[in-house]
Amino acid sequence: MAKAILGKKLGMTQYFKDNGDVVPVTVVEAGPCVVTQIKTTEKDGYDAVQLGFGEVKKHRLNKPKLGQFESRNLEPKKYLREFKGLDLDLSEGSEVAADIFEVGDIVNVSGVSKGKGFQGNIKRWNHHSGPMSHGSHFHRAPGSIGSVDARRVFKGKKMPGRMGHNRVTEENLEIVKVDLERNVLLIAGSVPGSKKTILEIKSAKN
Repeated sequence: MAKAILGKKLGMTQYFKDNGDVVPVTVVEAGPCVVTQIKTTEKDGYDAVQLGFGEVKKHRLNKPKLGQFESRNLEPKKYLREFKGLDLDLSEGSEVAADIFEVGDIVNVSGVSKGKGFQGNIKRWNHHSGPMSHGSHFHRAPGSIGSVDARRVFKGKKMPGRMGHNRVTEENLEIVKVDLERNVLLIAGSVPGSKKTILEIKSAKN
C-alpha cells in the first residue's frame, strides 16, 4: 500500500528497542498535512495528490497561490508537494497524519542535502593528495585533467566546484516508532538535510 506524507527534520537521537538493541534514529515531525488538490487524468493529464504542510500567513502568498486555498475553503499552507500512486482514500480538505504509518514500515525519504559551498577535488570527489614532504610542491591541486590533444575539458570531469545542496533520496529506511500525540516518526538511520529541512516520506516499493 503506497502511503506518503510531508515532514520536517527535527534532529537525530538514539532509540532502544524492546530487545535492548540501540538504533540511531532521525526524529521527523510528520504532518499533519492537508490534501489541497486531487489531480486527475481527465482534467490535469495525470493522477496525483497534492499535500500541504506548515502554517503561513496569508499576506506572504501571492494571489494565485492564495486563490488556490480560498477557492477550496482551506487554510493556507507553506509547503506543497505532489505524490503519485497513493492508495489512500483521500478527498480535498482531508487530513493526513503520522498514523498512516506503522512500526516496521519501510520508507524512502527525500530532501535537499546540506550545502558545503565551493570545495576542492579532494573533499568533493575523494581524490588522493600529493606527497606532503620531501620538497614536494604538489599537495592538494587537481593535477592533470586529461589529454593534450582534446584542447578542452570533457563534460562531467571531476573537478573543484559547488558541493552539496542537492536533492537526495535515502531508500529502504525502517520506521521504529510512531508517536501519534506529537505527530512524530522515528526513522532508523540518517536522512538528507539539516534541521528544519522539509522531507518527503513515501512507502518504499516492494
